[in-house]
Amino acid sequence: MGLTLLLGGARSGKSALAVRAAGAWTGPVEVVVTAEPRDAEMAARIRRHRARRPGHWRTVEAARELEAALRGADAAAFVVVDCLTLWVSNLLEQGADDAEVARRAAEAAALAARRTAPTLAVSNEVGSGIVPAAPLARRYRDLLGQVNATWADAAERSLLLVAGRALALQDPIAALATPAASPPAARDPGPGAAARRDPGAAAGG
Repeated sequence: MGLTLLLGGARSGKSALAVRAAGAWTGPVEVVVTAEPRDAEMAARIRRHRARRPGHWRTVEAARELEAALRGADAAAFVVVDCLTLWVSNLLEQGADDAEVARRAAEAAALAARRTAPTLAVSNEVGSGIVPAAPLARRYRDLLGQVNATWADAAERSLLLVAGRALALQDPIAALATPAASPPAARDPGPGAAARRDPGAAAGG
């Protein structure tokens, strides 16, 4: 199965699909989580996510050290990374500059793609709305878009989730290389076509 990237907006069904996919795996499952229960709302969100997962799955907390979590994962385990959205936010909060985040995203994506067992990463698509007013929000939006593109490039498949439904995302170069549909072949108008165009021709005029 390789690396799969699940993108989508809030409540689009990304995490639920990740749980369903991992639940079909016959081997061990590890969930690498990047959220931290800093307030009551986030703590409740974490509890809801944890309640969806079977109790025997291993949970690895990696708010910032995603690369280490991927290196330490059981080689036979289906790994779910949930999610890149908060991971990027945590790195920015820690003081990482854009170049460091980009470098670490590429390293983590390569580690995930090299795994023998499946890896499924979840991330939000945040660039489809209005341009944020705050400079930090614009920086975060742009940087997360770059991170998502890096992971999509490393992944075997990428899916966009909308209202719980998945749309497969095609490699852009492959899409451009797809030959355009040929125009329909012209039909033979038949021997009477000239007469229909010029009635005088049929009459010998």
